[in-house]
Amino acid sequence: MLQTIADQYGTAVLVPVSRSSTWDGIRNDYGPDVDVIDRSLHRAFDTVAVDPERIGVVGFSDGASYALGLGLANGDLFGHLIAFSPGFIPPAPRRGRPRILVSHGVTDPVLPIDRTSRRIVPTLQHTGYDVTYLEFDGAHTVPLDIAISAAEWLGWNDPPTG
Repeated sequence: MLQTIADQYGTAVLVPVSRSSTWDGIRNDYGPDVDVIDRSLHRAFDTVAVDPERIGVVGFSDGASYALGLGLANGDLFGHLIAFSPGFIPPAPRRGRPRILVSHGVTDPVLPIDRTSRRIVPTLQHTGYDVTYLEFDGAHTVPLDIAISAAEWLGWNDPPTG
């Protein structure tokens, strides 16, 4: 599904994996996973023509929490953050003002929405972030229509401005 949507929107996608069973920032502190992502980004920038205005970070579940933490800490690089069913935001100093999209299923048994996104989103909005929030009927998943809405929210099918 991800590759099909990326192809439709003419977007390059880099899909790193955590060095352990989940992302390092979820368990304690940022470390080896950030190093892998950094090296992967450098390789991607050397390989693909990258518009610096169109760099984002996306994740699902623990990956969504990690995307929020890493993205907010590097908001001067990642101008767009997408978090599908995040559990929390790992602490880190914040830079920049990325746009944020959060989605969550109302019947999510893994990361219940009342303890997660319904708290995360207002907190981000209260601190001045531009947040789009999508709730959907469903559990711990990313439905196709939500994934397409996220791609449309990015607006990367439009020509760059400036």
